[in-house]
Amino acid sequence: MPLLPTLSTFFIVLSAILVAIGWRLIAKDKRRTHKKVMIAAAISALTFFIIYASRTIFVGNTSFGGPDDIKIYYTIFLIFHIILATVGAVFGIVTLTLAFKRNIKKHRKVGPVTSIIWFFTAITGVAVYLLLYIIYDGGTTTSMIKAILGT
Repeated sequence: MPLLPTLSTFFIVLSAILVAIGWRLIAKDKRRTHKKVMIAAAISALTFFIIYASRTIFVGNTSFGGPDDIKIYYTIFLIFHIILATVGAVFGIVTLTLAFKRNIKKHRKVGPVTSIIWFFTAITGVAVYLLLYIIYDGGTTTSMIKAILGT
């Protein structure tokens, strides 16, 4: 198992688990603990992003190495995951901003939607990881820097 993709996948799964715990805590009206757990979830998601972005820039992305006849399905799934992750990140930032600004009325409306998007992002992220590194051997990996510099 490759270290950085495994590590980044761990952090995205951890963030989803923490969001689920935070959801349970707020349902029990444990606001302070909810806040701490949700901040930990955000830090976990940010850690994922830092690892992912660093790997993308310095090591590169791994192409799909599975059978050619399912590559189109993987690509469509990957595009769906990327869109979902981008929307989830934006919703996450909005949800956190609303909470920190104490706009709890809007936070309560946006938070559950954000959580659901984030759960699906984590699930599809794990599926991408499994398809790239566990179920099939990964394809080629090219560094963004190498691609830009032509080396």
